[in-house]
Amino acid sequence: MATINSQYPHGGIAIVGGGIAGVTLALGLISRGIPCKIYEQGRGFAEIGAGVAFAPNSIRAMKACDPDVYTAFKAVATHNTWESKCADPVTGRKGLYFDFLDGYHHEKDDSEPPKPLFSLWNDEGANSVHRAHFLDEMVKFVPKDIAAFRKRVERVEEIENGPVVLYFADGTTATADAVVGADGVKSHVRQSLLGAENPESHANYTYKYAYRGLIPMDKAAAELGEEMAVNSKMFLGPDGHILTFPIDKGQTLNVVAFVTTQEPWTDLHKSTRAATKQDALKDFAGWGNTVTHLLGLLNDDVDIWAIFDMLDHPAPLYSKGRVCIIGDAAHATSPHHGSGAGFAIEDSAVLAELLARPEAKSPAGLRAVFQAFDQCRRPRTQWLVASSRRTGELYEWQAKGVKDNIEMIAAEVHERFEKIWQGDIKKMIAEAQETFQKFLANPEL
Repeated sequence: MATINSQYPHGGIAIVGGGIAGVTLALGLISRGIPCKIYEQGRGFAEIGAGVAFAPNSIRAMKACDPDVYTAFKAVATHNTWESKCADPVTGRKGLYFDFLDGYHHEKDDSEPPKPLFSLWNDEGANSVHRAHFLDEMVKFVPKDIAAFRKRVERVEEIENGPVVLYFADGTTATADAVVGADGVKSHVRQSLLGAENPESHANYTYKYAYRGLIPMDKAAAELGEEMAVNSKMFLGPDGHILTFPIDKGQTLNVVAFVTTQEPWTDLHKSTRAATKQDALKDFAGWGNTVTHLLGLLNDDVDIWAIFDMLDHPAPLYSKGRVCIIGDAAHATSPHHGSGAGFAIEDSAVLAELLARPEAKSPAGLRAVFQAFDQCRRPRTQWLVASSRRTGELYEWQAKGVKDNIEMIAAEVHERFEKIWQGDIKKMIAEAQETFQKFLANPEL
């Protein structure tokens, strides 16, 4: 780890949020000798949710951000285990991402598997982690003195010719040379940046929710069959879809069952509500035997997660002055591409490289860094938000002009995922550095 210097008069970079986005950025800054401090509203570093998958673009971004991020990922990553899922005989690609199956139409009997529809392969295959376990591994590389907990940021304010001030819910304040909001879907830094009453400051309910559950792998394999349990699957059907994949080094099956609804979410201040396994079975009544059997393995009590995104009111900018937002704070997306966390790591890699530039240590340099980040990251990340919403519609046979045409679904899904996977982090960084120089020379651009 590089020695942290003190070239910043107000202490360096304040990172709001101690989840994946905030911690990956912190590691990227620490390894480049840039002083930073993380402010987290919880009692410790925390991530919500269970499983998350990382694709080739995300893994390249981990390595570019800081090797410790990749080391943490490798410590907890889980892959499809069957040898037949480790190489595509047609394309030669290294691993299966997901097999897509017909989850709706009934099999002839319980012993018959669902009808296969198509598969996606890439150069890394399925790389799934438990969010909290991944974060725990990364935190091992974070110096203990750079994090402050139970610090809920309510707003930030840039003082002309002075620091950026963070105002906390407990009545205290802190100062920094610049602030990066990595505080998630309900970001208060975003609200400070855009105005709390602005619709673009808030993610919106997508009229989809998801049941999330974990099943011990030995139980899942015994009930569903080993191949069905230990490899990543996506079950498609009308107005719903279910994905399953192994986590915890193959010890646990992660289950996420999405439902489209016409009902509004009852409390927009909360992302989850309690439910039961019977609620899930009712929502998927009439689906195929395998789906019914799978949902029947969930615990009696489960949680429903509301799906929010920023498609309807995207943020018109990701930075203003010496305040910037990354990850879900900037571009909250639905999870249908499984790329929200991966794009947050791309954000961290690009921003860490920009902040490492010698010219970035002045107030003008910090503003130019954030301007360059905004201009370079906004198109790709907001494309993801729109594409993820569209992909969810494809999975659930809702897409206009496509419906349940599997050949068309497969072609479009493949094209959209390839655009994500082919993301070249080196080119992203080079473009951002070139843009930074332009803003540095002419801040009014």
